[in-house]
Amino acid sequence: MEQNKDDNQEESNNSLSEITIAHKRVPAITDMKNCKEVSGDDSLPLDTWLLGGPLGSRNAILIFRSSALANVSDMSIQCKPAFKLHITYKVLQAETKLLAKLLECHGITEVANNSSDFNILWTGSHPKPGMLRCLAQHQRVNHFPRSYELTRKDRLYKNIEKMQHLKGYKHFDFIPQTFVMPGEYKDLCSTHHRIKGPWIVKPVASSRGRGIYIVETPNQVPLEEAVVVAKYISKPLLVEGHKCDLRLYVAVTCFDPLLIYIYEEGMVRFATVKYDASHKSLWNPCMHLCNYSINKYHSDYIKSDDPCAENVGHKWTLSALLRHLKSLGKDTAFLMSQVEDLVVKSILCSGNSIVAACKMFVPNASNCFELYGFDILVDETLKPWLLEINLSPSLACDSPLDVRLKSAMLADLLTLVGIPAIDPMLRPSTTTILSNASKANASLKMKLSGYRRVHSADGLSNTIPRKASNTQTSSNNNNNGRLTSSALSLSAEETRLVKMAKSQFERRGGFVRIFPTVDSWSRYCQYLDPITGVPIASTITSTYNLSIVHNFNLLLFNQLFPNAPSTTSVKHHVPAGSGSLDRKHDLVLLSNISLQRQDRYERKLRQGHRAALTPKKELRDSRSRELKKQICDMIKTGKRLTPSEARRVFSQYLNCVLEKIATATTDVGQVDVVLKFLQKASVYLKTPFAIKSPSHKLSEKDRAAVIAKQLNDFIYLYNRETELYSDIRNPTQLPNVAFSEFLETAGENDLEEVLYLQAVPMQGKGSAPSFQGILKCLPNVSGSFCFRSSLNRANRRSVKVSPLS
Repeated sequence: MEQNKDDNQEESNNSLSEITIAHKRVPAITDMKNCKEVSGDDSLPLDTWLLGGPLGSRNAILIFRSSALANVSDMSIQCKPAFKLHITYKVLQAETKLLAKLLECHGITEVANNSSDFNILWTGSHPKPGMLRCLAQHQRVNHFPRSYELTRKDRLYKNIEKMQHLKGYKHFDFIPQTFVMPGEYKDLCSTHHRIKGPWIVKPVASSRGRGIYIVETPNQVPLEEAVVVAKYISKPLLVEGHKCDLRLYVAVTCFDPLLIYIYEEGMVRFATVKYDASHKSLWNPCMHLCNYSINKYHSDYIKSDDPCAENVGHKWTLSALLRHLKSLGKDTAFLMSQVEDLVVKSILCSGNSIVAACKMFVPNASNCFELYGFDILVDETLKPWLLEINLSPSLACDSPLDVRLKSAMLADLLTLVGIPAIDPMLRPSTTTILSNASKANASLKMKLSGYRRVHSADGLSNTIPRKASNTQTSSNNNNNGRLTSSALSLSAEETRLVKMAKSQFERRGGFVRIFPTVDSWSRYCQYLDPITGVPIASTITSTYNLSIVHNFNLLLFNQLFPNAPSTTSVKHHVPAGSGSLDRKHDLVLLSNISLQRQDRYERKLRQGHRAALTPKKELRDSRSRELKKQICDMIKTGKRLTPSEARRVFSQYLNCVLEKIATATTDVGQVDVVLKFLQKASVYLKTPFAIKSPSHKLSEKDRAAVIAKQLNDFIYLYNRETELYSDIRNPTQLPNVAFSEFLETAGENDLEEVLYLQAVPMQGKGSAPSFQGILKCLPNVSGSFCFRSSLNRANRRSVKVSPLS
């Protein structure tokens, strides 16, 4: 279990200093109509939960607020417009505890996995084309097709590499030199002779630090696995001697036109062990890797229990780090402008394939959205480096700060995306008539697009009266949300897209729009096709290429920023005395927003739910004892767990073991038992899983952290395989409701006793086995619950046991 701040605060070599700096105030989500701050009081009028019209209006959009998580009651939920309209969500293969609570406290209910009557689909995997084609206009899905072009490490690097060759390395030098194994092994060897290692090895499609390690020479790289090998950045930015990286939340609401937002608050993750620049400690993941999923198992990890402490322990907020750097005289505005440039260019590199897939599969421009998790490392010169992009960034809330930041971010994301306030039962998503009609309309749009005239920058801007104070926000207020005079020349589809972009900007909350901006066309038009406006590709890689004759990106830029030049550098448009291209001067010139752009990243987080999502320990323990007695009595009378339920109990028990071995007081013998368990139990996994035995030369706490990380990876793979089970319930099995409630509240001893009763039915006298006893007998038990019928022993890999040093 992670250590509390108080347990280790006195150890100066392992703790991080606290920094107290004056913070600025972050505005809460506002009622856009009256520009008044919306409080979290559930007694507010109904229209404060809606935007764009009253309940029943065709244009009404739901407003989400993290404050709704506080003081939830049946009455407060039933008063929400989403509850009255029977709005629903569906979850597929995703970790959504926080999301589910946020949606349910807004009156949104979950539907079965096979239901098509949903408003929101949140999935942890790529959606299938058939499902995307059947989406109705009011439905939202949290992934675009072909997003793996960005999130698979091999595809991401190859797409960036193509742009390096096409437009010049200096424009795309934000990613370390990378090689895809095994095809580029010779190139790796030749490069290694010129620039020595170390190199960092990563599986092409993993996350949360799984399977990542560092090598000094290419001969240590496995050639039988699909991995990427990247140059290790050996001079990172250090804070109090600790290495850190950034987790930024990037939202893309449309790819054509391209709309990119960064959430103004991110997470900074620190390595637990102080950094050593020598190569003597390359084996230590808690020194060289900053992933929370790795470092939280180290006994020296400090987790703050205060949701308002943004610069305490091994997890900070982005704003706290920026304020710290600014106090040291660092140029944080320039750093964040580089980060924004990195994010935009990364998405542009892969945008071509995603646009083509959207045109083929997605019927409406607003159906899909994406929340990417950008992992960025800053070096000692304050240059940001892209490490990876996560398809479904973790929404787990292991600390109060996680709850606060992620609840605020999720509420703002759902508001930004715009969930129409429409009853899904009244607007069925899949019928033969609607499906055929949507296909016909899509076909007609594609045919007409070939004859649509491409709007030039001059033609559009000449129809708009130029005013020095004309901005997107002011024009919306002056015209009561109507389009500018050039809207008369726009088609219905173009008008819809412009309205969508403007309305999203109004309800952006804590998100900062980084594309389009006042200078985006002058900075990025060279990476866009001059005819279609779609991100260019050096080669034809997509199987979904369509003939697109429009330029929505240029159209939108001219509609949002009519006074901004589209072909000349913005620096010639900045008033005398201003010598930089940064967004501060752009906003002063072309926007009435009082706060400068980069300052938004430094403002202290004000929103977010500040309480834990789990019940109080006393209530949980009391309820757990009661439920355990019921479950045990049922098992003794002949009731049984289904295979899926038994695996879920086993997984929960292993999580308790994981917390135990991550503490400083863990018995060394227990850690060795866990290692032996992993060596035996991993053979039962359908997915090959190599066990690495840490050297006995390591300190006990480092060795325990390495084994804990491997146990965490085992649990992840085990849970993924459990999801493939479909239980057929019968009268001899436990009631589903009782089991689910028991699993939520059960402690280690409760789970241990249930597992023992399930595996070894008690006869006469007996007692639950000890910690080591249950682990020693459970590998065989877990094997009986695995894929015995579908596993071919000839295809199983033997367990690999290799030293880390």
